[in-house]
Amino acid sequence: MLLCLLAGIWVDRLKRRTVLIASDLGRGLVLAVLCLLGVLGHLDVATVMVLIFCFGTLALMSDAAYQSFLPQLVPRPLLTRANARLQQSDTVAQTTGSAVAGGLVALVTAPFALLLGAITHFISATVLLTLKHVATETPLAHTPEPLRRKVREGLRWIYRHPRLGPLAWSSHAWFIGSAMMGAVLPALVLNDLGLGALGLGLVLTVAGIGSVIGTVLSVWIGERWGTGRTMVIARFVQPAALALVALAPFAGAAVLGAPLVEGTYESPADWPAAHWVAFAVIASGQFLFWMAMGIEGPLEMGYWQAVTPDRLLARMSATRRSINRGMIVLGAPLGGALAIATSSSIALLSAAGVMLLAVLALVISGFRDATVEEDQLTDDEALA
Repeated sequence: MLLCLLAGIWVDRLKRRTVLIASDLGRGLVLAVLCLLGVLGHLDVATVMVLIFCFGTLALMSDAAYQSFLPQLVPRPLLTRANARLQQSDTVAQTTGSAVAGGLVALVTAPFALLLGAITHFISATVLLTLKHVATETPLAHTPEPLRRKVREGLRWIYRHPRLGPLAWSSHAWFIGSAMMGAVLPALVLNDLGLGALGLGLVLTVAGIGSVIGTVLSVWIGERWGTGRTMVIARFVQPAALALVALAPFAGAAVLGAPLVEGTYESPADWPAAHWVAFAVIASGQFLFWMAMGIEGPLEMGYWQAVTPDRLLARMSATRRSINRGMIVLGAPLGGALAIATSSSIALLSAAGVMLLAVLALVISGFRDATVEEDQLTDDEALA
């Protein structure tokens, strides 16, 4: 939130590949330091907050460079397909990582699991060093305009655009609900159901599988239903799927007539029947939620990149991403407070309600009729 209005301007002045490599190396170093301090027993909440702030800043710079870098390598008509391919590989990696992380945390503890995360960032930086293309070596032309004017121009482009404005506001609200879910879901799996770290890893793995399937279907569905209509339908599916997750603790009693047995079970082999039913419901809800996300994600990113002129891409990406992630500041504590005051299920149902309001606002705006072909502007039209 502090750097969102400036990050895109900074990225425009640098080589995209340089920013990506430096961000990977920096994030790998942050995770390695977290691991070292954890092993030595010197971690505290304040230190973790400082390190994660640094990690988030580097991630902001990396995402701004990445999202504005892709349109330099791929023709705009192919951006949706390119984003779908990239999101597929990203989802497979995240799915594998979730499964590995759950087992590693149980086997070798969290600090050493973070060390593996650090290594992956160093590998990413090494791969990026091998990337050779004219667009990787040249930053965009820098115009000597006042900083305030560049910031204002980026904000005006996002929030005054007839399509991007409603999409941005809807996404901000959606991220509040998503942050509520992110804060409460681990508590539901680990505390309320007692499924252990491996159980949480399995839930996230199923979610990743849904996301992979969604990205495979994204371009095909988008071409037949249209970009705006597909995104709106996908966003309606997400709160419905989250409501299913919220009802998981009651599934065992409803299906088997047997309530949950309190306790923590590190291995699925130890789960009572009611816990297996609850796991099946949570996994199904997460599968549907992330399949809808997988369908929507490439279409949304391709739409933003195709509609936005090159000179505004980095500012658009950094500002939009930061404010979206900034909603975590509101949503995560809200979700945690609701879960403590009421229950995890009520907190998740509230998150689903926030997401439903966000998509209803998008429907009212008329975004369902949005298409890349009709909404794409030239640089001169965008400037006007």
